[in-house]
Parts: sequence; C-alpha cells; structure tokens
Amino acid sequence: MDLSTAYLGLTLAHPLVAGASPLSDDVDGVRRLEDAGAAAIVLRSLFEEQITREQLSEYDNIDIHAESFAEAASYFPSADAFALAPFEYLNHLRRAKDAVRIPVIASLNGSTPGGWIEYARLMEQAGADALELNLYRIATDPRTTSVDIERQAIETVREVKRAVAIPVAVKLSPFYTAFAHVAFELDGAGADGLVVFNRFYQPDIDTEELTASRTLHLSDSSELRLRLHWMAILSGRVRASLAVTGGVHTALDVVKATMAGAHVTQMVSALLIHGPGHLKVVRHDLEAWMQEHEWERLAQMRGNLSLSKVPDPDAYERANYMLMLRGWRV
Repeated sequence: MDLSTAYLGLTLAHPLVAGASPLSDDVDGVRRLEDAGAAAIVLRSLFEEQITREQLSEYDNIDIHAESFAEAASYFPSADAFALAPFEYLNHLRRAKDAVRIPVIASLNGSTPGGWIEYARLMEQAGADALELNLYRIATDPRTTSVDIERQAIETVREVKRAVAIPVAVKLSPFYTAFAHVAFELDGAGADGLVVFNRFYQPDIDTEELTASRTLHLSDSSELRLRLHWMAILSGRVRASLAVTGGVHTALDVVKATMAGAHVTQMVSALLIHGPGHLKVVRHDLEAWMQEHEWERLAQMRGNLSLSKVPDPDAYERANYMLMLRGWRV
C-alpha cells in the first residue's frame, strides 16, 4: 500500500500532516507528533504584531506611547497572548528540527508586505523545511477595496519568495470575491503551495458583561465540504501543491480531500480532541479503506473527482445550486 505524496517539493510517507496547533509548542509535543506518525509538522504562526512589538521595544516606543491614545493598551496584544516571542520561536524551530526527522514547516501570520521579510529569512536559517504564510486579514476599513487586499497578498508572496529559497505555501481564507482568480494569481507569483482554508475565530457577544468575548470552536467533518468544493475547482489548474485544512477528522475525510485534488491534509481539531495518537488510527483506517476498494497507490485517486475530471461538473457549479433549490420540499 503506497500512501506517499509530494508536497512543496517534499516527499512525504503519507498525506497526514499535523497542522498548526498548541501540540507543537514544545519539543516534547513535536516528538509526540512524529511518534504518532505525522508526515510533517506545521508550527503555530509567528504574528506580524509580535515582530512589530519587538522592533518597537528596542526604541522604548511602547512605553513612551502606551497611554498616548485610547486604543494603545489594546493595539499590541500582551506578551502572554502568544505562545512564543519572536526569538523564542526561532530557538524552538531549531530545537524542533534537531529533535525529529520529518519536515518542520514554520509559519508567519501577517497582513502587510515587507514588514516581516527578515523573519522569513531567519526561519530559513533556523532550518525550516518550508514556510507557510498565513494571510489572515479582516478588512474593517470600508475604504479598503478587494483589489487592495488581493494586491497586498500577491506582493507579500512575491517578496517572501525573493527573500528565501525554501518552499512557500500560502494559507488562505475563502472570503475573496473571486477566489479562483486569487489562487491563480498567487500561483503565478510563485507560491509553492495553497492551503485551504483558514478558520476565522469569530468573537461572540457577552450580553451580561457588555463585551465582545473570544470564542474557539473546534471543527468537525461538516466543515470539509467548502474545502472539497474549492479543492476540486483548483486541482489541475494551478502548479502549486494543494493542502486541505479544517474538517479533516477521519480516513474518509482524507479520501474525499485526495479525490478532490489535495496532496496533503492538515489535521488540528481532531488531534486536539483525540490526541496525537489519532494519526495512527486515521492512517490505519485509510489503508483499510484503500485495500477494500482496491486502490494500490494514493496518487491514483488524487484529483479523480476534481472539476476537470468529474463526470458531472455541474455538481461544483451553479447548476447544482439551482437543482438543489428546485428539489427542496418543506
């Protein structure tokens, strides 16, 4: 049974990647993920705000201006809000690389081009096998256009690709006006991989305390459908490797993602719920499913139900929307 796959130019034993989570925040956790069978590990993101804060602290600007305007106290998250400070992150990356034999992928979470290029280089120097750019941005300014957001994302990828020699993946949200076009442009800008999709952690409203409260809801398999839709649309149309993250909990989820075109599937919520050992369960179940259905190699099924290959492409397009509405009965 051959489960091997290629992702970002890396040869992996199978498609089960441990996505960014607290499970990899220390070296023991990284070892546990490898022992449980992860094909690769994505570390949690280093945030642009952390880098900005550290740069400003060199000039004592944070203390000088801390109370100079109303939002100053909340503009920079406290150090406690992040698992690792910038240089601690680099040290952790080095130690993680020394501790395991599987690829370790570093992650940068930013919104502006150029502001954290130095850290992309430092992550490469620290031994990262690849870099995942987590383009998480909420455009709250009504004067910011979709063109502005897309242009910044593309410029960011171009600048990072010029700065490093290691592969660069881009983790995206689905909330673009024309997602397929954005993916195509990022592919043209040199992205080595596209990861779909980022999960936005939406705030809730505390009606008693009259505050916006932080909430965290882990995914379930129902969230996979949106990823399957766009994975099937992108497969065969971009050069970049494709990864699914969000909603991957079972071997059947992995099969579906692979048939839609994914090269790897990143698991986070399932590992937080069941522990790293769940990777072994999913791999065993994947092998059993493939044997039962007479698949010898994972590569044989990759993309065989993508938009370009599926017998009924209407299932991924507007026609399916109309048929579903017509067929609905109350």
